[in-house]
Amino acid sequence: MTKKEVKTSAEFKAQATKVIISIGLFILTYLLLLLLSVGITALCAYAGIMLIITIPKVITIGLGIGLASLGIFILFFLLKFLFKSHKIDRSHLYEIKKTQEPELFNLIDSIVKKVGTTFPKKVYLSTEVNAAVFYDSSFWSMFMPIKKNLLIGLGLVNTITKEELTAIMAHEFGHFSQKTMKVGSYVYNVNQIIFNMLYDNESFYKIAQGWANVSGYFSIFVIVAIKITESIQWILRRMYDLVNMNYMGLSREMEFHADAIAASVTGCEPLKNSLLRMSLADHAFNTVLNYYANKTASNLKSENIYKDQFFVMKFLASDNNIPLVNEFPIITTEYLKKFNKSKLVVKDQWASHPSTEDRIERLEKNNCASEQVEYVMANKLFSNIEQIQKILTNNVFKNVDYSSEASIISSDAFQTEYKQEFLNNTFPKIYNGYYDNKKPVCFEINNVSSIEDNITIKELFSNEKVDCVYTAIALQNDIETLKLIAQKIIPIKKFDYNGRKYKWKECQELISKLHLELENLNEQIKQNDIKIFEFFSKYEQKQSSSSQLENLYQDFFETDKLFNVKYEIYTNLSNELQFINVTTPFEQIKINFTTKVEPLENKLKHNLKELLADSKYQSEITKDIKENFELYLSKQWTYFGVQIYHEDNLNILFTALNNYAFLLSRGYFLLKKKLLNYQEDLLKNVNV
Repeated sequence: MTKKEVKTSAEFKAQATKVIISIGLFILTYLLLLLLSVGITALCAYAGIMLIITIPKVITIGLGIGLASLGIFILFFLLKFLFKSHKIDRSHLYEIKKTQEPELFNLIDSIVKKVGTTFPKKVYLSTEVNAAVFYDSSFWSMFMPIKKNLLIGLGLVNTITKEELTAIMAHEFGHFSQKTMKVGSYVYNVNQIIFNMLYDNESFYKIAQGWANVSGYFSIFVIVAIKITESIQWILRRMYDLVNMNYMGLSREMEFHADAIAASVTGCEPLKNSLLRMSLADHAFNTVLNYYANKTASNLKSENIYKDQFFVMKFLASDNNIPLVNEFPIITTEYLKKFNKSKLVVKDQWASHPSTEDRIERLEKNNCASEQVEYVMANKLFSNIEQIQKILTNNVFKNVDYSSEASIISSDAFQTEYKQEFLNNTFPKIYNGYYDNKKPVCFEINNVSSIEDNITIKELFSNEKVDCVYTAIALQNDIETLKLIAQKIIPIKKFDYNGRKYKWKECQELISKLHLELENLNEQIKQNDIKIFEFFSKYEQKQSSSSQLENLYQDFFETDKLFNVKYEIYTNLSNELQFINVTTPFEQIKINFTTKVEPLENKLKHNLKELLADSKYQSEITKDIKENFELYLSKQWTYFGVQIYHEDNLNILFTALNNYAFLLSRGYFLLKKKLLNYQEDLLKNVNV
């Protein structure tokens, strides 16, 4: 297949038409508002002048000037976006040229010719796991040709093959060739205009407030002007939804079309493989970043985070029994379905990209067979990949605030410590992932009856039993989503469930049906958990007269009952503190702290004292956490003065709050792990 054979679909053309119409509708609406504003300004100015001329008194002069300013403020509100400049920060990007990377640029040149588009203006490398087309969008880019740049994430290059990189770049150049990219520039500028009038109003309100303070007469008309601008904002919010919802639909079709172009260059397999591996590569990259974020206080950093990323990706693949070919994990759609048992299909109208499953399904419909797939690292395209990796690694750490000069952690030291941390934070393999996303279900231990003697560990933790767990999770999530649809929080009229189409009105009936399914499934899981307890209890009885297993279960059940109550303090206090992130009247701020925050703080402080005294949390309470708790508990902090927040005091509160949530979750996890590790130990000396 050649690129010329890749035609735009009917859906693509329909979405492009919708976007163009919605942009045209916005322009028409804006021009009408602008013309109306000009008319109001002229009318107000004329009326103000006539009032002053007709009745030349101090009061009429004030009213006349105020009346004239009414229209000026509305007109300024509609035009102020013209005076706003937008600068794109590229300090995190690393530009490369053909003299530096001839092999990569030769590959880009060959792809450009196959796709039939223009060579990118510039080629940049970023640190992340991504690839993209971007351009400098300004007001004039709506009328002038757009020169596009290619962005390649080194975190992506580090985890894919040459063929996969070729497919990904062909996808991006597929965007280069799309005339609808021009529409993106229009949408970008429409959004900038709407955003400016909806949210970027601090300077406008300051000017209005200053003018209102000059005279009481002026303030009357400032209030009227503000009310009119609020009505304009109401209209603009609807226009924003219309333009962007249609553009998101077009964006998804553009992705499908670019995928088809990529498949015409390399076949389907390279793009499919990279799409399926992307989430693992991204997870590995973020795992490495989080690891080093926790090393900031120790003044430690990596020399090359990409070596660490590749190690973590392979390690996680091996741990999850994902096959490796030439060190690359080969992930299948079947593997993804193991963890996603949802039968609910809700089209996200605000998603800019289709789901990975949808993209692969569309690719497979193209019947684009690949030649024999080769697994050669994309890194080999670069003349000195290790040097570039180190440069971008330095970019990652250059803005980290270390207390002294940072030291380097070697790759070997990272791998050793990561493996140990992984073991400390995962459950034994004998459970087959059964407990990874579930807790032991509470039951009455004294009412447990004996189970059959021939039941095995493999039966208790079989793939079927694990599937039950993930099916229950999916059912619960589907029910919660359906509740949001029923309440119109998710504004859709139709959705699919298990291959059948439903209307919004049928939500409650479906929810009731799913509740019954979930109850039956949860009962099956509970019965299996009871069998698990009885199974391990028998092994404990064979080895000793100890009742430690029962004690561990009882301890876990007690903690489980209290966990949600204790964690609710974190959730409620976090929610009640949201007002500090938005403009709030001074008196209301004081009332919020006194009547809403303070009572929750008293509960938080009580629970913090309990945590500090509880033995099961001691191993996790670091020196920094303890010092923060002691500082927070040492006095009643004041968070707001006459007109400003006390940022240092708020920081103490939020640090204590976050540490509280961390310790609760960590203590819960460790108790669960202690129970599961003990069960594993019971089997070590017995042939199961």
